[in-house]
Amino acid sequence: MKSIWLVIPCYNEQEVLSETSSQLKNIMLSMMERGKISKKSKIAFVNDGSKDSTWDIISELCDADSIFAGINLSRNRGHQNALLAGLMTAKEHADAVISLDADLQDDVDVIEKMVDNFLSGDDVVYGVRSSRKTDTFFKRFTAESFYKFMKIMGVDIVYNHADYRLMSKRALEGLSEFSEVNLFLRGIVPQIGYKSSTVEYERKERFAGESKYPLKKMLSFAFEGITSFSVRPLKVATALGIVALLVSVAMLIYCLISKITGHAVAGWASIGASVWAIGGMQLFMLGVIGEYIGKIYLETKGRPKYIIESVKLNEEETE
Repeated sequence: MKSIWLVIPCYNEQEVLSETSSQLKNIMLSMMERGKISKKSKIAFVNDGSKDSTWDIISELCDADSIFAGINLSRNRGHQNALLAGLMTAKEHADAVISLDADLQDDVDVIEKMVDNFLSGDDVVYGVRSSRKTDTFFKRFTAESFYKFMKIMGVDIVYNHADYRLMSKRALEGLSEFSEVNLFLRGIVPQIGYKSSTVEYERKERFAGESKYPLKKMLSFAFEGITSFSVRPLKVATALGIVALLVSVAMLIYCLISKITGHAVAGWASIGASVWAIGGMQLFMLGVIGEYIGKIYLETKGRPKYIIESVKLNEEETE
């Protein structure tokens, strides 16, 4: 039988851990009892430098039941790095790993469907939202626009998929070959290849607590994904630079004609508007280029993506 691990990144999730652990435990035990998965399978919570009692709760769960495992990062490193830490730790023990969020918005009832697809030969199984009926108009519009824009930018990404997925040990080995510091797992995983499939689910309301992805963080995450996997913004910058040059030539001709015909005063508004427009465009493009230079800077440093302070496994804590 195959060993399946669930990996759940946690940042200040003390309000939901009790219910989340209970629901996931019931699902795992049910599959174990029916002989679908190994009794060595586990539920691993990754504490991403939480400021509340998240790690204390995780430690209590591990001490009370060996089905639970805990991974404690030395400091907050962000969702993607925390998820990667959990995946790379679980890779050493599991035949396949399922990643999901702690807030129970991902429908846990499709976990068994993911396992069925894996047992049928799929190395990666993506959890894909069947609809966005529960989202507000703004959230639905921005999310769908993000996925479409990523496609336009040439990024291979699964539509309406977040980080709810199953990956086999072989796929995780492939993931470990990607060494970039700027992580965007939704874009990296499809590049691994191997046989994949999807399972659809309805996303639920958050069980408790507050969302860890406000608008500002979502925009930052989206920009991270675009600049990590596409150089098209740089090509757009070049194209806009050419357009700005042509506009400036046209304005120069206009200014000369105005001067010759004695209507120079009439052109001041147009010239002023052009200066502001071209100046704003240049600053924006410098910002885009600066983002890429900043990523190159971080990549060349080769700093670790995360540092694990401790791991609780089989009721023993490893420092």
